Amino acid sequence: MSDTPPDRLSADPASPHYDAALLDRGVGVRFKGAERTNVEEYCVSENWVRLSIGTTKDRRGRPLTIKLKGEVEPYFRDKTEDA
Repeated sequence: MSDTPPDRLSADPASPHYDAALLDRGVGVRFKGAERTNVEEYCVSENWVRLSIGTTKDRRGRPLTIKLKGEVEPYFRDKTEDA
């Protein structure tokens, strides 16, 4: 696998940008310089992230999200960071 995360990645299995292998590997996202743990989807080339809002769900049971624009920096987490 490459050491560079993809340009676009989604945590929603119904999305065409979903990749279970990459999500299992552990992808972290810095948005506007701050570490974000509630990112549902991101796109580096278009400079946006889709963040989940608390535990609120939409009518289909998926997390309610908001789309924000700004600098996006995805990276692969080290396995030692999770311990």
